[in-house]
Amino acid sequence: MRTRCSRSCRRPTMFSSTRSSVPHASTWFRRCSRNPNSSSSSTRRKPPSPWFSESEMLLPHRIRSASTLALAVLVLHGGCQPDTSRGGAGSAFLEAGGTFPAEWTFAADAAPVTATEGMVATTDEYATRVGIEILAAGGNAVDAAVATGLALAVVNPEAGNLGGGGFMMIRLADGTVYAQDHREKAPLAATRDMYLDADGNVTDRSVVGHLAAGVPGSVHGLWEAHRRFGSLPWAEVVQPAIDLAGGFEVTVRLVSTLEAAQNGIRGFEASAAVFLPGDQVPAVGDTFSQPDLAQVLTRLRDQGPDDFYRGETAALIAAEMERGGGIITLEDLDRYTSVWREPASFDYRGYTVHSMPPPSSGGLTMAAIANIVERWDLGAMGWNTPETIHVMAESFRRAYADRNEYLADPDFVELPVEQFLSDDYADSRAATISLERATPSAEVAPGIDAFLDESHTTHYSVVDGAGNAVAVTTSVNSWYGGKVVVGGAGFFLNNTMDDFAAKPGTPNQFGLVQGERNAVGPGKRMLSAMSPTIVEDPDGNLFLITGTPGGATIITTVLQSIFNVIDHGMNVVEAVHAPRVHHQHLPDLVFFEY
Repeated sequence: MRTRCSRSCRRPTMFSSTRSSVPHASTWFRRCSRNPNSSSSSTRRKPPSPWFSESEMLLPHRIRSASTLALAVLVLHGGCQPDTSRGGAGSAFLEAGGTFPAEWTFAADAAPVTATEGMVATTDEYATRVGIEILAAGGNAVDAAVATGLALAVVNPEAGNLGGGGFMMIRLADGTVYAQDHREKAPLAATRDMYLDADGNVTDRSVVGHLAAGVPGSVHGLWEAHRRFGSLPWAEVVQPAIDLAGGFEVTVRLVSTLEAAQNGIRGFEASAAVFLPGDQVPAVGDTFSQPDLAQVLTRLRDQGPDDFYRGETAALIAAEMERGGGIITLEDLDRYTSVWREPASFDYRGYTVHSMPPPSSGGLTMAAIANIVERWDLGAMGWNTPETIHVMAESFRRAYADRNEYLADPDFVELPVEQFLSDDYADSRAATISLERATPSAEVAPGIDAFLDESHTTHYSVVDGAGNAVAVTTSVNSWYGGKVVVGGAGFFLNNTMDDFAAKPGTPNQFGLVQGERNAVGPGKRMLSAMSPTIVEDPDGNLFLITGTPGGATIITTVLQSIFNVIDHGMNVVEAVHAPRVHHQHLPDLVFFEY
């Protein structure tokens, strides 16, 4: 049963949890506290802090599986003060009694934690603390999100970035929602068949090396968000990242990702010089300094994005391109701008979901899936039952078939947006689902047998005491992108050109088989699965902020977090720890966590 919040409650209480698993997410979740009675109740909980950094409490939980990305969840129990009058902090938490089945065998030993003035959830303790410090200094959620993103570029270089791109969802306290696209763009010299060999086969040039890089958008996107909505001076927001670039203690996470990527990094002199000093992966606890990156950030602080796109840093990028046979030019950098787009919004069982429109495929694909799934009562069918898994997998299969065929950069092709959002579409797709058998993907589109799950993106969520909320998903695509560090600048460039259909009908590194609409084109933004998402409850209140890395699995992961809360009544820990299922149409396989 859903519990409504009393309107007499004055301040939202924010809840957080992490999960050491691929991928990770951040979620706000609105309910009133009541006496806990489920397995998630724990005497290890701390009282609500006005400024809570989820990394502070939950870092040990994350270290247990340091080779994976942490799954962080940010939760808002809006309009309700924590009740600490009965037995300490435990009663500040709402538990979903009876929704956490005893037969679950995965770890769920973390508990939701609370704060009243602001919260930041990231994959890194340093970055989280930067965001919290900005909030404590009087900054709003956008200030904190920008500072956090820049900090991640320093301490989380396998995914956090200056040389990549992403998407940002912003919901102001008055309920207005904005979607910002700072996705990378193909250089002007890009050609449709640039990644094919003489025999027409796809090479690895879209994955490794200088040709793999699209024109970076992160710097412009963060600056533009701050210009429009920030409250603190730009220099104050950038300074923490400069300080971190001066030196921080190496984390287990950084070591594990460098160990996994070191062979590729060694292939590029500038990359190895920065990230493999002495040809070795730094040790946990070492001080890691990035003086070149500190200089780039200092120029960013003093000159804004002009330096990155037209100044000294732009010249360093262009020189690196020329040195390695890349095609990004000074003109490409000068012409880059981020774009404000109309959010992709849809209804799910009375809740309003706001996510990114194309060139993110997340919002429309989630809408298609949710509208199909809504034809069944998942709550009555039960969590993780064969019937529920079947309905979700078949809905995933159909929505991904249409995603792969129709979605691309809206500035270059006309998209069937209304169809993805329509009831007629959902009815027609749902009518083809049999509850007695799985539909072979070959009956929907031609099939293949390739799949690779990657999670080399990062997501973070921020909310402030006024109720402003920000969700950001950002990436360099693969771990450390194309493994190319810009000489003299100290940051990795992305390899997001692989997100185009290098050869339509042939799978990319995530196993996605995409169509002609997403073929390589000069100045074009490549399709993405990144899906930062904000959900409002039936009364229009901020309810949930969610997002995740995970390549092709992003869309299904975000949706299952939403389903777990709305349909199955889970609290944040339960929703995040619950094993998930994934189907992306091709390959014709259902993937399970267990």
